[in-house]
Amino acid sequence: MPKWLGLLLACCLQAADPPGMVRIAGGEFQRGRTFAWADYEVAWYPNPVKDDVPVRAVTLDPFWLDATEVTNQRYAVFVKATGHRAPYHWRQAQMPVGKGAYPVHNVSWDDAVAFCAWDGGKRLPTEAEWERAARGPQAGPMYPWGDREITPKDAVYNQLDGPQPVCAKGNIGGLCDLIGNVWEWCADWYGQKYYAESPDRNPPGPAAGSYRVLRGGSWFDVPPLFLTIPYRSWARPGERSPTIGFRCARP
Repeated sequence: MPKWLGLLLACCLQAADPPGMVRIAGGEFQRGRTFAWADYEVAWYPNPVKDDVPVRAVTLDPFWLDATEVTNQRYAVFVKATGHRAPYHWRQAQMPVGKGAYPVHNVSWDDAVAFCAWDGGKRLPTEAEWERAARGPQAGPMYPWGDREITPKDAVYNQLDGPQPVCAKGNIGGLCDLIGNVWEWCADWYGQKYYAESPDRNPPGPAAGSYRVLRGGSWFDVPPLFLTIPYRSWARPGERSPTIGFRCARP
């Protein structure tokens, strides 16, 4: 085979999307909340809710992101192959019957990191990568579909009986459930003032902290606040909750 043809084939293979992942274009985007909340200026309004400003231009390298939240079925293969602990609600470490297509939950940040590393050397997305993926080509929207008010056709939220199968509400740009279903662990430590202090290119999050970042809202949350793109939440890394899951990323 001619050398030039081998290089061309190698380039094409490298550029192909890994199975189940969507390529997110690199470039600059405006990170942070670009719209006002009615209570934002009230003195007693919780200070952590003001952690999504200032709006700043951030530049990211391109990356891949799982098209869906990691499902019970995928996680069960991981548990069987590695002996890693199962979510605590799985009886005898067995996935609940009929729930293979549902997003895995009751997993800690460390559980999520371990799965991503096992699944082809992936990792959790940074908080900036998550927001870049959720924004897509839109300019500063509240939701991945724009600023139109959220409806039950858009996402899984405001429910009492847990998450729904991934992609039950369709997808935007090939990505499902970035809003609702389960909160998603990000790689970053949480820092309330990090947006003002972070580097402008590939921000990795604070060097240390007590909490890890969660994004996207869950099946239990009521709109609009928790279910908007810029809303930042957090939890201790060891927390395992029925409302928390994850998806993986790859450079």
